[in-house]
Amino acid sequence: MKTRFFRYILLLLLIMPSFAHAEEKIRAAVAANYIQTMKELVVEFEASTGIKVETTFTSSGNLYSQIINGAPYDIFLSADEDRPSRLYQGGLAEKPFIYATGKVVLWSAKKDFCKTGDWREALRRESVKKIALANPVTAPYGTAAMKAMKDTQSWEALQGKLVIAQDIAQTFQYASSEAVDAGFCALSSTVTDGGRKGCFFMVAQAPPVVQSACVLKGKNKPAASKFALFLISSEAELIKKKYGYR
Repeated sequence: MKTRFFRYILLLLLIMPSFAHAEEKIRAAVAANYIQTMKELVVEFEASTGIKVETTFTSSGNLYSQIINGAPYDIFLSADEDRPSRLYQGGLAEKPFIYATGKVVLWSAKKDFCKTGDWREALRRESVKKIALANPVTAPYGTAAMKAMKDTQSWEALQGKLVIAQDIAQTFQYASSEAVDAGFCALSSTVTDGGRKGCFFMVAQAPPVVQSACVLKGKNKPAASKFALFLISSEAELIKKKYGYR
């Protein structure tokens, strides 16, 4: 009986770390442009490590505000370099790193929208009444699109047509539901099932959106650091490339 008891205890000791590892979880604050990419990355990461990833998606500015106000995230994937840098300088995060670079497009659910001209010509058409733009104050893709409009002297002329969305995901939602005629979206949206149904112009005048991440200081730092390393791994690069990131 004693032998059986000790064998049982030994078996428990061997399997307990596996249970603990399987229940390990991190909370990720993720910029809205990265929704589909992140979902695929999480599946790959969870399968290889057993660490669960709970995600929250919205604009980088909104996530930053949540973090400085005490939201319990373990890693922050921003759509800019500035906000992770500020968290690092403020002692709230480890040193940031670049995990992706994205591009701005003008996307429409209407195939005819892209038949002639370029994005500037398309927006000057009489038939175009509403254009979605992610809030330039909180959403880096909206900031980049605004810069393109200003650099091409289009900003003032388009003020009456702009519909401001909370984040870049909502911009695509407005455009795909045809609540607006077109929207300044992330290139990654164009390779989704919904994105392939429409058409888009590259907005070459918009600067590349350099996206930086940082591990936030807290009890889940080791697990969050594992995910940070995964984000720049060769496996992750294949997924990111699929969505137009480099």
